[in-house]
Amino acid sequence: MKRGLVLIPGPWMGAWVWEPVARWLRAHGHDARAVTLRGLAAGEDDVSDVGLETHVNDVLALLEADDLRDVVLVGHSYSGLVAGQVADRARDRVAHTVFVEGFLPHHGRSMLHAFPERQRTQELRLIADNKGRWPAPDVTVVGEGQGLTRTQARWLAQRLVGHPGRTIAEPATLTRPLERQRASYVVCTLDHFAGRLAADVSAMRAVPTWDFHTLETGHWPMVSAPGPLAALLARIAGQDS
Repeated sequence: MKRGLVLIPGPWMGAWVWEPVARWLRAHGHDARAVTLRGLAAGEDDVSDVGLETHVNDVLALLEADDLRDVVLVGHSYSGLVAGQVADRARDRVAHTVFVEGFLPHHGRSMLHAFPERQRTQELRLIADNKGRWPAPDVTVVGEGQGLTRTQARWLAQRLVGHPGRTIAEPATLTRPLERQRASYVVCTLDHFAGRLAADVSAMRAVPTWDFHTLETGHWPMVSAPGPLAALLARIAGQDS
């Protein structure tokens, strides 16, 4: 029996961004499903009560409602924080965590702690000025150097929505060290000058239960390289299953 995969979109996006990857995985015998986190569906205006814990609980509720076990949990970008915390709390349901260009959760620290102090201040001001939402990037920022065609960049940028700002400002909560998770990290090479990764990500290369993979594409691989990403996720899901 092939392991199922739960795909969590990164900031500004819903389950729709994973659909090409999910279709590929289902065609190859995997139960693949994507989730839209609270505050990221069309028409959801008030996000004042949506925090990082809300998103963690969204995914935990999906695992429990569908009684999913032995799953591979995949988090992209911001949602690395979500996936890592869900795996920490649902050890009986999550077999492996995959961080696709993901931020790593660290107990007591928020996603914004990964940014320089000046940028943190700027992002918090942007959130306050946009009714609690972290504004989505425009088409130039989305597409520049990320391996997207102009059509793909326009399509993606047009669908992005403001992200609930509290989720990137609230600290993560872990009950055990992140090093104790079985995990994979997917590096998209176009997103890193000279292959430079954040120090906390690079440190995980020394952890025996973690492995690293690379894709020759940019920060949005589910759009720019859905086939190679899906094939990689299928290989990861097949490890030790």
